Amino acid sequence: MTKILVVEDEAIIRTALRKLLERNKYDVSEAPSVREATSKFTLSDFQLIISDLRLPGAPGTDLIKLAGDVPVLIMTSYASLRSAVDSMRMGAVDYIAKPFDHDEMVSAVKRVIGKASLKAQSQANPENSKVTGMIGSSEVMQKLYSRIAKVAPTDATVLIHGETGTGKELVARSLHEQSKRHKELMISVNCAAIPETLIESELFGHEKGAFTGAASTREGLVAAADGGTLFLDEIGELPLEAQARLLRVLQEGEVRPLGSVESRKVDVRLVAATHRDLRALAREGKFREDLYFRIHVVQLELPPLRERGKDILALAESLLTRYCQQFNKDNLKLSPEAIQAITTYTWPGNVRELENAMQRAVILCEDEREISHDLLAIDLDLVRLDDEEDDDPYAQAAREASRSKPRHIDPSEDLSLEDYFQRFVLEHQDTMSETELAKKLGVSRKCLWERRQRFGIPRRKAGSK
Repeated sequence: MTKILVVEDEAIIRTALRKLLERNKYDVSEAPSVREATSKFTLSDFQLIISDLRLPGAPGTDLIKLAGDVPVLIMTSYASLRSAVDSMRMGAVDYIAKPFDHDEMVSAVKRVIGKASLKAQSQANPENSKVTGMIGSSEVMQKLYSRIAKVAPTDATVLIHGETGTGKELVARSLHEQSKRHKELMISVNCAAIPETLIESELFGHEKGAFTGAASTREGLVAAADGGTLFLDEIGELPLEAQARLLRVLQEGEVRPLGSVESRKVDVRLVAATHRDLRALAREGKFREDLYFRIHVVQLELPPLRERGKDILALAESLLTRYCQQFNKDNLKLSPEAIQAITTYTWPGNVRELENAMQRAVILCEDEREISHDLLAIDLDLVRLDDEEDDDPYAQAAREASRSKPRHIDPSEDLSLEDYFQRFVLEHQDTMSETELAKKLGVSRKCLWERRQRFGIPRRKAGSK
């Protein structure tokens, strides 16, 4: 069971947080101060430390160095950008403001522990040790690792392109950790998550009185990333006005807060990510063309999960191990049917969808040994069909046979049951639905789908001839 240490001087908050985490199957210990935490416990025994920033005696950030490799999540009632950035500069893995929402806290804990688990696994696997948190040895991933290794040591601006859920932030993190800036801060910003009216203030800062509600001067996230890396996720959602300011940062190496007449020099490496076609947006006037060429120095393409072959099962088994540890369910394995479903599903939500499916399956599993395919809640209508199986010679042969003129099955032919199944499906799939085929063969739709996969007979697409 995952062990967490809570360091909080207010007994009511400490107790409430302990109960919240215990309800989510974590083993929780507590202490009211840094001094008691270090004298009463061995910090390396924990997988996560959650500490208030302001404590009697020493501040909670002192635990960051004392804890070594154990991640420290900082809480504070003084919710400000500066305290968040300062805590993270000192090495805090994340930051959460009090009063916090219970779901927000649980999500933060799961995210931190999950990243720590993947990092440990990748460090234990030399093949992936250069790309923290990423698992996969397929050819497309090896090419990606190679490009990351070449680009990371430089200060070149990088554009990461890939579908939602493919792990763009992991690539950005890897670029930062392999760069000469790795000892400095990496600031991550999701441009789609910040209201358009606030994005310029958040990125570039503002002076007191710059606009209604600007009660004090505020440092922007670009300045906070000075010396380090600024990761702008979903950069295609950045408003045109903010794009112009960002272009100045890249061209001149300086940032001017809203309402200020003076600019400040900054040394920031930009890594941007998007799932959109920025070139097409530029042609439509929805993205500045000059900014596009500035950020398109090196482009890294993340393959969707469905194109990663054997990586899919490796990822699923890694996630299974992680969630079994998290939910204290040892020795669970994937059933053969679950493995088949995982490796033939198209995964439109990519790695993020796979994570959710594996987490759900572990939570709901009542069997002590195997996870059945139905717990994955995979839509069988989204298994890979003709266009995804072009490299499979058996699938190609089946398609060619299915396109040929159907022949009537001669009862005198000496056919095995498997031969009969294949012949019947190939000769009748153009005129029968899956339900009708299954009924005629005396099997369920699920059984029909599984046999199609085993014999390499893809379903015909609607309207194909």
